[in-house]
Amino acid sequence: MYFKESKGFPKDFLWGSASAAYQVEGAWNEDGKGKSNWDEFVRIPGKTYKGTNGDLAVDHYHRFKEDVRLMSEMGLKTYRFSIAWTRIYPNGNGEVNEKGLQFYDDLIDECLKYDIEPMVTIYHWDLPLALVQEYNGWEDRRIVNDYVNYAVTLFKRYGHKVKYWITMNEQNIFTSLGWMLAMHPPGKVNDMKTFFQVNHHANMAHAYSVIEYKKLFPNGNIGASFAYGPSYALDCNPLNAMAKEDYDDLKNYWWMDVYGYGRYPKATFNYLKSIGAEPQLLEGDAEIMKEAAKHVDFMGVNYYQTAVVEYNPIDGVGLATQMNTTGQKGTAKASGIPGLFKDAKNPYLQTTDWDWTIDPMGLRMCCRTITSRYDLPIVISENGLGAFDKLEADKTVHDPYRIAYLKAHIEELKKAVDDGSEVWAYCTWSCTDLLSWLNGYQKRYGFIYVDQDETQQGSLNRYKKDSYHWYKNVIDTNGEVL
Repeated sequence: MYFKESKGFPKDFLWGSASAAYQVEGAWNEDGKGKSNWDEFVRIPGKTYKGTNGDLAVDHYHRFKEDVRLMSEMGLKTYRFSIAWTRIYPNGNGEVNEKGLQFYDDLIDECLKYDIEPMVTIYHWDLPLALVQEYNGWEDRRIVNDYVNYAVTLFKRYGHKVKYWITMNEQNIFTSLGWMLAMHPPGKVNDMKTFFQVNHHANMAHAYSVIEYKKLFPNGNIGASFAYGPSYALDCNPLNAMAKEDYDDLKNYWWMDVYGYGRYPKATFNYLKSIGAEPQLLEGDAEIMKEAAKHVDFMGVNYYQTAVVEYNPIDGVGLATQMNTTGQKGTAKASGIPGLFKDAKNPYLQTTDWDWTIDPMGLRMCCRTITSRYDLPIVISENGLGAFDKLEADKTVHDPYRIAYLKAHIEELKKAVDDGSEVWAYCTWSCTDLLSWLNGYQKRYGFIYVDQDETQQGSLNRYKKDSYHWYKNVIDTNGEVL
């Protein structure tokens, strides 16, 4: 749609940034914290770029007051962060760790001190290792009760101070990379049956937690954050158009329909039944999922890229179990599901050094689809550019490429608001540089440069990049000056 004049962003729009506990906190074994699945996984040779880990990360655990002050100086309205399950329940269940609870009390209070709205992610991939050892974590239905117990503990402790909650971060990513591509814990390859069962357990954990939250805080806001990558058919060939339909159902709507409607896409469920990979639902699960969907307040979107899809013959390309983690452009491998779809390159778009397509208009498409399909408010919970940044001799960092990337995406987000999408927040990834899970520390996302190299050496001093000052002006003008 074209609008002669833009109405701009709402006056109470939440301009923010996001992070995850494992990627920023460090202090991996301090103050009673238990081990997570990631504390173990990163120690497997070859799993992360140059063997990097989050033992120290960027030391946010000890430097959060400095980081929040820098957020305040930039004008952030919200800070989205995750809580490490292992700080609250070191063994996943049982005795609660008061020192862990206190840390997040302190972080939340520090945010509120500067009028920064805390937005809490309950689960951002770091699962207590004890639950993996006890019953294989997400593979066992017992995880649902342990997750809900953990979530309710957070609601009761922080619910009077935190108004925005995210149950799951990128459920589609941690499950697909964990059980299909062997790039995340537990490192399994093409275990489709378990993959879909794991997702059902996660969906039930999400659903029960939403219901419990609304019992305690009926006026609060809760949803999930999904890594949404809209797709294009390669061309108007009906085979490629149907491949796009299959892709959207299996890659997007399988999760979003659960969050928005409380059900799985019918065609996809029937396909999974035909190959013996459908999840097993217990009696009452369908009703609980539908009930939870009634109480979901927003759809969280982590947006980075779009996909081009074409038909994949039955003897075609399979899943790629490697990705570009080095930043050497052009090294990503094609991937697909034989008989359904495969990736294709988009000749109209540039890519990052990590081969992610740069498609600002895709963000607007995300919002349009969510508005039309689910009629839910939207929280852009992540959007950002990972790049090679250079700290100059005078301690400045010039990152015009990041400014250009974010500017283009915000422009499209503003158009989405004009389209009628109700967008509550825009959180960049991230405020400070951080550990990029598999990619180490060289892939930088922040407005604030952290002196930390691939060997995890450096002063950890913080330095404002050019983009820091740019985003401050964006916030000051509520997105009018880009």
